[in-house]
Amino acid sequence: MKIKIVSKEQNPLLKRKEVTFRIEHDQNGGTPTRFEVRKELATLLKTDLELVYVKYIETKTGAMVAVGEANAYESIEQANLIEPKHLIARNSPPEKPEEAEESQTPEEPTEKEEEES
Repeated sequence: MKIKIVSKEQNPLLKRKEVTFRIEHDQNGGTPTRFEVRKELATLLKTDLELVYVKYIETKTGAMVAVGEANAYESIEQANLIEPKHLIARNSPPEKPEEAEESQTPEEPTEKEEEES
């Protein structure tokens, strides 16, 4: 996955950088996740991961190229003030499968299993 920043504008009123980027994802096949893109953008912009929010990623039809927009804020308070709640939720790290399995209740044995015992 190669990310190239197409444009970067400073917005002093909202205290953020507004970034347009392009991703070439020939190696990994499908469109990368928001979290992967966030990590790469944070590295490129030399900022903290929690300050970067990806607005959207769109893969062009028939090509292994995606374009998107992101915002990099100066502080986490400013990001929470401006970014919509659904966008903050979309940019959160994915849950690990082990945690999801632990939260489920164990199943009761079925009648057939009880008869075999």
